Amino acid sequence: MSALETHGLEPVPERERTARTGDLFPTWVAANISVLLLTVGAGLAVSYGLNFWQALAVGVTAPVVSYGLVGLVSLAGRRGGAPGMALSRAVFGQRGNLLPGALIWVARWGWETINAVTGAYALLTVLDIVFGVHGGTALIVVTLLLFVAATFAISGLGINAVQRCTRWASWLFGAFSVLVLARLAVRTDWGAVLGQDAGPTSAMITGIGLVAAGGISWVPSSPDFTRYLPATASSAAIVRNTVGGAGVVVLPLVLMGVVMASATPDLASAPDPVSFLGEVLPLWLAVPYLLIALVGTLLINSMSMYSAGFTAQTLGFRVPRHWAVSVNAVISLVLAGVLMLAATSFLGTFVAFLSLLAVAFSAWAGVFGTDMLRRTSYDGEALLDTTPAGAYWYRHGFSPAAVTAWAAGLGAGLLFTRSDWFTGPLASNNPIGSYGCGWAATITVSGLLYAALPKPPVTAPTDHTPGRVDTPA
Repeated sequence: MSALETHGLEPVPERERTARTGDLFPTWVAANISVLLLTVGAGLAVSYGLNFWQALAVGVTAPVVSYGLVGLVSLAGRRGGAPGMALSRAVFGQRGNLLPGALIWVARWGWETINAVTGAYALLTVLDIVFGVHGGTALIVVTLLLFVAATFAISGLGINAVQRCTRWASWLFGAFSVLVLARLAVRTDWGAVLGQDAGPTSAMITGIGLVAAGGISWVPSSPDFTRYLPATASSAAIVRNTVGGAGVVVLPLVLMGVVMASATPDLASAPDPVSFLGEVLPLWLAVPYLLIALVGTLLINSMSMYSAGFTAQTLGFRVPRHWAVSVNAVISLVLAGVLMLAATSFLGTFVAFLSLLAVAFSAWAGVFGTDMLRRTSYDGEALLDTTPAGAYWYRHGFSPAAVTAWAAGLGAGLLFTRSDWFTGPLASNNPIGSYGCGWAATITVSGLLYAALPKPPVTAPTDHTPGRVDTPA
């Protein structure tokens, strides 16, 4: 594979599908190298009132649920050899796919904005504690420019560049995380940490949803990272490496956040989610750890922008994938500048965003995941045929069942969702709303409704389809 990936929405030819399932482990490790998980862990202890053991249960359950779904949906990439939002055309229809595609694309703006802000804060913190340079408006703009430019460079090159970077980042992050954990183990007042009273079960369930929301955001993108796997790749290995790679990072970071909050409770409400590391860690450890966290955030953003390029292409941007990526780069740069200069509570903004993000992605996941149960292959030629003659045109370009189920699931999820930005009418006085399970309601409604509605028949791929892949269910 060349340094610059040239494949766009078209299925990857079988001869080029030489990736290994083991490559997914460092990919999903890198997708979670984020100090935001420390902030979320602190929030579980301070804002939600959970003790160490409850946070442990949250840190185990959330990645199993969310990345289990990521791994299962990523099997579609192995089946069809195409990006997730291109395969989605087979489910929603060529025009129908524009509806969830547009929402997912806009949601990615927010995800990439959050990542850009976190990366810029990491760089600003290093400059502050090493050189005594304090951030002003000009420096904030410069750090954001550097971060977004580096993101564009990696994501623009494509999957090969992303996966090479993730391997190195995974090893570095693992090594320094062991050092941080060892220091915390020695210096923490474990009596205070382990002696904290347990919080309510409802808060624990809400915490699982909060942590899981980050994983759910990767569901539509997950086939993008498995489309270079051969048709013979093991389904169990794909799911195992996806869950394992994410879990090995999510659990310790969440627990580290809980432990750090015992000494720095303001961590849960800090407007800057990064600078606290300079306060709780010695200089020799804080600086390299912040730099590695910066690299991790850079890779998370690169993976997101990589997928966003495909989504932009499905929406009609008729440009090469790497130029489609540039659209999201510019948007995230502008929004990140606004957030850094105007926001007063980063965690509040982040939690509100996560709650709505999870609903937006879950509506697509419920329909697409249910469709995978009946569809064992995708017609590569039909995926690219946006004319009424294409096999995935359906009724005026729409699959009524998929679009209806998606809209109903989205609406149901919003009814049960509460955030600083939006509160649905059913967000309280019932278990779903009170426990923050709007995303679960979304998946359930969209999936069950799609299963019940009459759907267009699944047509076999034509023999002359380039890159066609048929695999067992």
